[in-house]
Amino acid sequence: MHVERGSSGSESVGDFSLVLGGPLFQLLRRLGLSGSGLELLRRRIVAIALVTWVPLLVLSMAEGLAWGNAVRVPFLFDVDVHVRFLVALPVLIAAELLVHQRTRIVVEQFVSQGLVPDAIRTGFDAALANALRLRNSITAELLLVALVYIVGIFVLWRNYLVLDVPTWYATPVGDSNEPRLAGWWYLFITLPVFQFILVRWYFRLLIWARFLWQVSRLPLAYSPLHPDRTGGIGFLSTITRAFSPVLFAQGALLAGTLANTILFEGKVLTSFYIEVVTFTAAVVLVVVGPLLVFMMPLAAAKRTGLRRYREFSRRYVDEFDEKWLRGSAPRDEPLVGSADIQSLADLGNSFETISSMRVVPITKGAVIQLIVVTLLPVVPLLLTLISFEELIKRIVKVLI
Repeated sequence: MHVERGSSGSESVGDFSLVLGGPLFQLLRRLGLSGSGLELLRRRIVAIALVTWVPLLVLSMAEGLAWGNAVRVPFLFDVDVHVRFLVALPVLIAAELLVHQRTRIVVEQFVSQGLVPDAIRTGFDAALANALRLRNSITAELLLVALVYIVGIFVLWRNYLVLDVPTWYATPVGDSNEPRLAGWWYLFITLPVFQFILVRWYFRLLIWARFLWQVSRLPLAYSPLHPDRTGGIGFLSTITRAFSPVLFAQGALLAGTLANTILFEGKVLTSFYIEVVTFTAAVVLVVVGPLLVFMMPLAAAKRTGLRRYREFSRRYVDEFDEKWLRGSAPRDEPLVGSADIQSLADLGNSFETISSMRVVPITKGAVIQLIVVTLLPVVPLLLTLISFEELIKRIVKVLI
């Protein structure tokens, strides 16, 4: 990581990134699929599709299972596989560029906004260094690969990913499923690639959560009077929007799985209400949850601000009362247009700012946006309940 030093000798945080590092990133650079700043996005998306989706199409065609009635679920009619590898996977790859750009800006603002005084800069830099060490860890990515193969094959494949009907990738045999030719590629190459990229996103979120937790333990210079009403760290809410594509991809996974279950196993969308709500709450919490570590420090800053401002306000009000209501004001000083009156009003506004200070650096609107983004891919499944024409009529009726 390129490091610049200011006049104080402290390290610059402008080069921090959650995604620019790790063995896979270095491998992609050597293969000419990525630049030092995540350039060549289209090339990466096409290359991953050539490794994951295209071989499945070719192998299923070779077995005569790409279309037709040979199996219950031909390849071209498998909604889940197309959504997973042609929608969710490209979105997860594209999300890296957005998160890279936003995290750099957000982390830099801790310093540029004066939240990190020189006295605690060493601790802040240590938190950054710890995050970068985890991001670049070879051991961590090897463990993720092991996790993907062990859990993906012996748990997810056997219990969750295979439909209980003959498909292009497997044939039910007793209590198990025998992979077909395309199924072996799907099981050992395609699914692990996708699951690794997905799990690596959760690992990055873990790194981000750990970094925020370590920063929250530092005595940051919170400002209870800051107009963002979150002590000056309101900029953190912007990072949640940067993770929106990741949540959209998760929603697409859910939609694809539900679509296959509805189309080929005869289930109805309404029977998955609890699963949809629980899934949405869980993935949104994964993004929003790391910000909750600032609740205690912000609450303490708010209490301190209110106490100090009450003391200051009391002194000001007493002096105002003594001057204007008890006759201490000079006779030649006019009451109309006096700056004291405006200052008293400003004092009330400032006290209101502190009183309304939030102890969580995220807005309700940001949370609602994350929920909508997650559920957006599920909306087309409403067509399995009613016709498109009827859906349009109901929407128009509600709007008008």
